[in-house]
Amino acid sequence: MSATLVAKNLAGGHAHRTLFDALDLTVAPGDVVGVVGANGAGKTTLLRILAGDLAPVEGTVSTAPSDAFVGWLPQEHERVAGETVAEYVARRTGAAAATDAMEQAAAALGAGDESAAVADAYAHSLDHWLASGAPDLDERLPPMLADLGLDVGPDALMTSLSGGQAARAALAVLMLSRFDLVLLDEPTNDLDLAGLERLETFVRGLRAGVVLVSHDREFLSRVVTRVVELDIAQHQVAVYDGGYDAFLEERAIARRHAREAYEEFAEKKADLVSRARVQREWSSQGVRNAMRKSPDNDKIRRRAQSESSEKQAQKVRQMESRIARLEEVEEPRKEWELRFSIAAAPRSSSVVATLDEAVVRLGEFTVGPVSLQVSAGDRIGIVGPNGAGKTTLLRLLLGRIAPDTGRASTGASVAVGEIDQARTGLDDDLPLGTAFELAMPDMAPADVRTLLAKFGLKADQVTSLVGRLSPGERTRAAMALLQARGVNLLVLDEPTNHLDLPAIEQLEQALDSYDGALLLVSHDRRLLDNVRLDQRWQVRDGRVSATQLA
Repeated sequence: MSATLVAKNLAGGHAHRTLFDALDLTVAPGDVVGVVGANGAGKTTLLRILAGDLAPVEGTVSTAPSDAFVGWLPQEHERVAGETVAEYVARRTGAAAATDAMEQAAAALGAGDESAAVADAYAHSLDHWLASGAPDLDERLPPMLADLGLDVGPDALMTSLSGGQAARAALAVLMLSRFDLVLLDEPTNDLDLAGLERLETFVRGLRAGVVLVSHDREFLSRVVTRVVELDIAQHQVAVYDGGYDAFLEERAIARRHAREAYEEFAEKKADLVSRARVQREWSSQGVRNAMRKSPDNDKIRRRAQSESSEKQAQKVRQMESRIARLEEVEEPRKEWELRFSIAAAPRSSSVVATLDEAVVRLGEFTVGPVSLQVSAGDRIGIVGPNGAGKTTLLRLLLGRIAPDTGRASTGASVAVGEIDQARTGLDDDLPLGTAFELAMPDMAPADVRTLLAKFGLKADQVTSLVGRLSPGERTRAAMALLQARGVNLLVLDEPTNHLDLPAIEQLEQALDSYDGALLLVSHDRRLLDNVRLDQRWQVRDGRVSATQLA
């Protein structure tokens, strides 16, 4: 069924704070709307309002037809204990809820209540159950899992899956769903390149309208047809027709014009204020001169000087009137920016790490044999499917695990800075400020708080347990640790996961100025294109092939 979503004069927020307002948006079948903005701007709040999970502060949301099947797929950082893959897919596609509602309606009808209301409720729930795809979901699930390369069965527990496997299960949810409107919150997280391509193809081919939040710039560029920007700094909401790249260009032009308009207004106002001040001074001086120089009996001279002073005063009033008639142009607000740099440690030995025919066996999976060398200043991008052995390779290079056969060694004076996928650089059971102070014992507590504030981590986050921080907050804390420590070997494992677009751009700039050795694992295609790299290592099925880049 084709469906259209209409939001009118929509405002959203929480507590006493409104995050966005005055949003008018229509999502027709085939539209793919990307929602962008800094963390905290209200992107997830908007999706929740569109899904009917949260009431708007103001405005309305409606669908045509009114019974359209709206699918909201929020980020799920924690998996439900005891839930199987089949149960996860049924819950996320809405099939489980539709089945429960249909069975309850059938039970009421079977209990002998033959009223029109009960019959209508059963008919409606049956239609919804059929539309959800629940009747044949169990038959469609196994081939879909196999097609996505997920080598576990429907009965496998979600808690037993790796991050990459869980990402593929989430992709299966989307591809098995039968939603009339689809709302996606960060669907690209943890997907490898093959998964991203499948997701892109699926979203572009959907007949249903889609509203999605993503920080993957290449994904946005390839799929969205319109962009909604929630600009928390300017307290503005803007809808841009065209794709993501057109949005970037149009926004840059709009910001430049806004800055130019304000500067022209400010310059003109300053000039008029200055001229009015001079006229005022001349008028006052003229009155004083008239009183001092004119004899009381020289009425003609006194009158002439008085008229001159009045003319000066009239000019002052005219100038003030011109100032008052100026059309006020508000100064564009400067949004908060993450200022990030990577502190450098003294140079390490010329050879940072070496693997010589190294092999690691992890159950039935084997990494190696691998022979590689990382030299001081090498900048290496590491790519490959989920589960190929990239993280194991990093652990070998860093000496975190020993090879079962072969040799692995690290050089002298190697100072490692790391952001791993789990963001485990700080103790989860301690408040962020305390954990940071323990990691950096030479920093004064006040300096720690100042540094964390520069990364957008304020009092609430500083006093919160590290384990309770959001993934984005944990990532920014890890970046703050890199800025505080001196490093000459930087290891980044999917660093852009959960970072907003401005922070990703700052990370790119910091990496551009960093001159130590770099090991960068990422599925972010624009990051890999934008960061200067010397080599690219392709990891597949536990084997590594190295390519020298021009």
